[in-house]
Amino acid sequence: MALIEGAKGVLVLGAGLGLFALAHRDLQSMAEELVRHLHLDPARHLPRIFLHLCANLSDRRLWLLASAAVAYSAVRFVEAYGLWHDWKWMKWFAVLSGGIYLPSELIEMLDRFSWGKLIVFGANAFVVAFIFSHVASDRSRTIRKAATPLPETKSPPEPLRRSSRTPVS
Repeated sequence: MALIEGAKGVLVLGAGLGLFALAHRDLQSMAEELVRHLHLDPARHLPRIFLHLCANLSDRRLWLLASAAVAYSAVRFVEAYGLWHDWKWMKWFAVLSGGIYLPSELIEMLDRFSWGKLIVFGANAFVVAFIFSHVASDRSRTIRKAATPLPETKSPPEPLRRSSRTPVS
């Protein structure tokens, strides 16, 4: 799971650095060139949305998006490092950070079904369930270990008792 989180961090970091590289450039003409190069019809729905976004994307918004991507990737790298080193609190963080996307992914998938959305939802649900089951089994193991009585050889020593005799002086 640590490798998956690290890979997500690398992917988003690459996207963020790519956005930084696009600052102070003519995004509108670059987007139009990309649409022509891919032989897409600019009047179709998705290319039109892409061209519209690029036309309205200011340098300030670009820097904001790139900074958010870098910050998000830093969180993913910290999570990967914590999972790799088996930090218990990081496992709970991984469950929460992965589980927060499940409701929106499920709604999106039910709204407009596609196999891609099902695969993304299934992969995310698997990761969250896997880490949660690992955390739950660690927790139950810890509780069972604390509940078992100490064996006789490891029982604490008896307290010293004072004798009832008083020393003779």
